[in-house]
Amino acid sequence: MAQPVQARVRAVLKQNALLRADIEGLADDADLYAAGLTSHATVNLMLALEEAFDIEFPDRLLRRRTFSSVNAIAQSLDEIGLHKVAA
Repeated sequence: MAQPVQARVRAVLKQNALLRADIEGLADDADLYAAGLTSHATVNLMLALEEAFDIEFPDRLLRRRTFSSVNAIAQSLDEIGLHKVAA
């Protein structure tokens, strides 16, 4: 059984985001930037997500709001077609 997208995103965040707050204690809609995500860590996170999900973020999604929360990341992954890959 496949892991839900949010759980996979959380696993990538835990390894790559270097948050001040524990990702397990944050809600899916919590502001990751308020939790300590920096612009440098965002780039590392994006690259790790691309590798973990075998996708590439298009230029139009290279915005702060794309990586602002677990839900925002999951929505962006869905928008670029992760549901087709995961199905």
